Amino acid sequence: MRPFSPILHLFERLGDAMYGGECVSQTAHALQAAHAAECADAPARMVVAALLHDVGHLLPAAAALDEPTGDLEHERVGGQWLSSWFPPGVTEPVLLHVDAKRFLCATEPEYAGTLSMTSRASLVAQGGPMSSIEVSEFRARRFAMDAVELRRWDEAAKVVGAQTPDLSHFVGYFDQVAS
Repeated sequence: MRPFSPILHLFERLGDAMYGGECVSQTAHALQAAHAAECADAPARMVVAALLHDVGHLLPAAAALDEPTGDLEHERVGGQWLSSWFPPGVTEPVLLHVDAKRFLCATEPEYAGTLSMTSRASLVAQGGPMSSIEVSEFRARRFAMDAVELRRWDEAAKVVGAQTPDLSHFVGYFDQVAS
């Protein structure tokens, strides 16, 4: 567990902050996403990706880049930071989860209707639904469909009072997938 203490320290120090304009904390959002992945019998790498997909919001580098929506570059900052511990099977879905929202809005128009108000606002800042060329390019990326699955867990992980295992439960997955 010691090699992962910087990750755990971030959640201990900053995880109680509210998740953007949502009604759940950063930690609650992360735990709900990871729990959804676990309930879906996702591989360990995807449970870790779900837990840590928004870690970029907690990093000082992300805070320096963030705009009022709190979304600018968090996926890149978080994915790059996580690459110190985890392989591309974890970090690439994290890097692609914002693009996955744009992809889903372009390929499944009804998906946009499932977005929270905060997600709808950030979608605009993130470039809106993908163009047909962007959709083709996204589909060709390794881990793109993993990012789509992660995005679905992400959007559903905003339930006030949802019961999940605690952070220590998910740390066991870290060793299974660490670089």
